[in-house]
Amino acid sequence: MASINEVSSPQFYHGTKADLKLGDLIEPGFNSNFGKGKKAAYIYLTATLDAATWGAELALGDGPGRIYIVAPTGPIEDDPNLTDKKFPGNPTMSYRSKHPLTIIGEVTDWQGHPIEQLNTMKANVERARQLGIEAIED
Repeated sequence: MASINEVSSPQFYHGTKADLKLGDLIEPGFNSNFGKGKKAAYIYLTATLDAATWGAELALGDGPGRIYIVAPTGPIEDDPNLTDKKFPGNPTMSYRSKHPLTIIGEVTDWQGHPIEQLNTMKANVERARQLGIEAIED
């Protein structure tokens, strides 16, 4: 697993529907957007706007999707939900941490995925939920 010292991206993102402010902390312990919605042991971040866009579009809630620029407050590691279990390496540059992320900015001009692609992804997420597939939390 990569540590923050091995990650070369200067900027990290977190996609959500939560309405947060500069300086707020995003912390583990809230209900997951996936599977049965149990409390997440990790908070997730990415170094790509595309992956953050998926997070904003697939997050639970009724509000608009948001993409925050975040700074980790502790170590991060590759997200096993999107790395070697599904894709070789870490092409989505997706990570997780047991430590909070500090909001240091917001991306306001991001573009969502085409509706057909979004609907396909939502159907895949729902299928996984019905099958009881949970996020890897070990």
